[in-house]
Amino acid sequence: MSGTIPAANVKLKRAYEKPGAADGVRVLVDRLWPRGVGKADAALDDWVKEIAPSTELRQWFGHDPARWAAFRIRYAAEVREHQGALRKLRDLARHGPLTLVYSAHDEVHNDAVVLRDFLLGRMTKAKRAARG
Repeated sequence: MSGTIPAANVKLKRAYEKPGAADGVRVLVDRLWPRGVGKADAALDDWVKEIAPSTELRQWFGHDPARWAAFRIRYAAEVREHQGALRKLRDLARHGPLTLVYSAHDEVHNDAVVLRDFLLGRMTKAKRAARG
């Protein structure tokens, strides 16, 4: 099977949204469990804590859109340190729908967005484009 992951295979969903049949494999990618969400309601297939941003990075970012560009770069560096977790997520996405579940309120500026781009190979392309 090709190493390319179809973009449609990697979805994002807040932990507070109801699971859907099209979600495929649901993986929580936050270091902390979402407040107020029960295990049964989350309907998760896995929780990959180690792929989440470090506590230090998460606290520094604070979901401040002004720090978004720097957060993306720093988080991508952390993701590269967890090759086993990354390989697991890529394998899941190559075989069908994968939903990265997160708890952040901001649906645009969060770790799951960066992780999806990383899985789809967009982080490398963006880095090359930024260099010119």
